[in-house]
Amino acid sequence: MSISTKKVPKQNRRDLETTAKPRKKQTKTDFSEKLERGRKLYMLGNYSEAMEIWLPLAENGDCEAQAWVGSLYANGDGVDVNSKIAFEWYLKSAEGGNPQAQANIGALYAMGQGVQKDMVYAVKWMRRAARNGDPNAQFNMAVFYAKGDGVKQSLIKAAEWYRKCAENGHYPSQGRLGHMYYVGEGVKKDRIEAYLWLSLAGQHGIGSALIELEKVVGEMSSDEKSAAMQLVDIWRSRGNDNSSPKVFSPIPS
Repeated sequence: MSISTKKVPKQNRRDLETTAKPRKKQTKTDFSEKLERGRKLYMLGNYSEAMEIWLPLAENGDCEAQAWVGSLYANGDGVDVNSKIAFEWYLKSAEGGNPQAQANIGALYAMGQGVQKDMVYAVKWMRRAARNGDPNAQFNMAVFYAKGDGVKQSLIKAAEWYRKCAENGHYPSQGRLGHMYYVGEGVKKDRIEAYLWLSLAGQHGIGSALIELEKVVGEMSSDEKSAAMQLVDIWRSRGNDNSSPKVFSPIPS
């Protein structure tokens, strides 16, 4: 029996070519909804389910999902702790422009977790994250300069980074900046500024700030107290309160 070699008419070929409908492309909204669903599962402690949502997104190049997957491995949430894998996912996210992941890469380089310790790379990534507005990175840059760790020691630059971070609502930085204004380290001694930052830190449970605040108040004139309280009211009215969760803790100091 011979096999037919009759050509398919052009119209039929066109019909065949359009039979299978193209797959619908996922939009940014689709990704955002999945990320949020994973975040809610994570907050409920359903880490494995969160991973099932985030991993495909991460493998598809979503830098926020990559940061979350890195976080799961860094903290051992639903998986065994694996600093090396955490570093790999954080690096993908950091290279994609995620500030928190950039900060985490800097922290891992500084601590030598998941990668060989390298303060040059630690400072490089931490500075990038700090310039992109990440409060933890700004705090860590201040610590680097205060201790001369990976950079030339400079209390002036440390105070500058503490201030950027304090203005982002980072309570420990507010406490440290307040201390620097009180004793005149890296900045000109200023009891009004000291009162402002120590008050903001103290109201969020920074015990050392409350203790030092008492000393500041004891040395202030009535005019200074009035000016300081007005400054605190102005700050609070701005609503400068950064309460968003962070993927990774700052470097211990």
